[in-house]
Amino acid sequence: MGLDKILSISGKPGLFELVAKTRSGFIAKSLLDGKKIPVNIQNNVSMLSEIAIYTYTEEVPLKDVFKLMHSQAEGQPTIDHKSSKKELENYFNDILPEYDEDRVYASDIKKVVQWYNILVTQDLLEFTEETDEAHSEATDTEADKTED
Repeated sequence: MGLDKILSISGKPGLFELVAKTRSGFIAKSLLDGKKIPVNIQNNVSMLSEIAIYTYTEEVPLKDVFKLMHSQAEGQPTIDHKSSKKELENYFNDILPEYDEDRVYASDIKKVVQWYNILVTQDLLEFTEETDEAHSEATDTEADKTED
């Protein structure tokens, strides 16, 4: 499942999966306990696919940050989100050394780490590097054929 169906809802712990749309909002299922809840227009909802982390040069999409975390942790859960502020900042500095320390707060790092661990334990992180490479090779092969 891609990050476009995974939601963070302000005031609610954990992450949610978009299940169905309704007239006044949608139904979301908690990834922590599986309970379904109605979400309406008044709730502040963020799709994980739309979130990015500030760096000194650009904004790095959350998926790319998760990819870095995934490769460093070898697909396993990483540091606990309840670790000290200093531990979280040191960990994040190892993952994304160019992150903007003035605009990315410890609370943001805590959320990213917690979200990553939830997604890994639920086996919802999928990185399609192989698919991208196969697509690139197929495109190269077709370009070769058209040149002949």
